[in-house]
Amino acid sequence: MTKYKGSCHCGRVRFEIEAEIDHVRVCDCSICKKRGALNHRIPKENLNLLTPWDDLVLYQWGSKTAKDFFCPSCGILPFRRPSDPTPEEILEGSKPFDGWAVNVRCLEGLDLESIPIKKIYGSKIKHHA
Repeated sequence: MTKYKGSCHCGRVRFEIEAEIDHVRVCDCSICKKRGALNHRIPKENLNLLTPWDDLVLYQWGSKTAKDFFCPSCGILPFRRPSDPTPEEILEGSKPFDGWAVNVRCLEGLDLESIPIKKIYGSKIKHHA
């Protein structure tokens, strides 16, 4: 495992992760498409937040099962808790993920050009009200 330091743009939100980043995920859902994050999933215990949780802003939408954490100063999303799978996704074999999706654009010393991209089609997920 490699240890990475990360932060938002202004440095108010700081964190460390342990991961072997062999790919990133790019989603085409409405929020991810506008956000432009390159995410890599890690187990929840592999994130070490160096900033108090109270210094982050939480945003939830849709099914409200995902938790997007932002810096209140610069607006950058360094990491998020992914949403729970829908009933249809569970029937197709998806399993709940109890970890973090880290925006690797916020990590120091990572060569983004060398990391393979996995496309996620979140726009095709049918959410139920």
